[in-house]
Amino acid sequence: MFQKILIANRGEIALRIQRACRDMGIKTVVVHSEADSEAKYVKLADESVCIGPAASSASYLNIPAIISAAEVTDAEAIHPGYGFLAENPDFAERVDKSGFVFIGPQAETIRLMGDKVNAKQVMARAGVPACPARTVRCPMPRRSPLRSPGKSVIR
Repeated sequence: MFQKILIANRGEIALRIQRACRDMGIKTVVVHSEADSEAKYVKLADESVCIGPAASSASYLNIPAIISAAEVTDAEAIHPGYGFLAENPDFAERVDKSGFVFIGPQAETIRLMGDKVNAKQVMARAGVPACPARTVRCPMPRRSPLRSPGKSVIR
């Protein structure tokens, strides 16, 4: 069991992870942007680290900043939540190589399952039943030129 984890997400996602951690007696560290410094999930965390400005690309997607936050707070593991970096195999790999536990699938699994066609092939080789792919043709409904969007009809 972990003593402390870093949550690499925000808002309601972070709150749900915090609640589960609290129920299990695990301390939480959240990362946040400058814009989210007063957010509820930041206020309710055991610790918080500002990792950058409001833009997600400069904060919540900033892998080095997230890893650094885990280092300075002595977190043992990083939980990505969902969205943002949760499906990024490079993030999972960097977390692992930095000496932390990635709470989620291994990087290779994310790579294998991240592509629908490849995922179905892997499952088929493993004997997992899957619905066959189908091509469905949906003809576009024809519109009267008088009824097209933006044109009024005068009667």
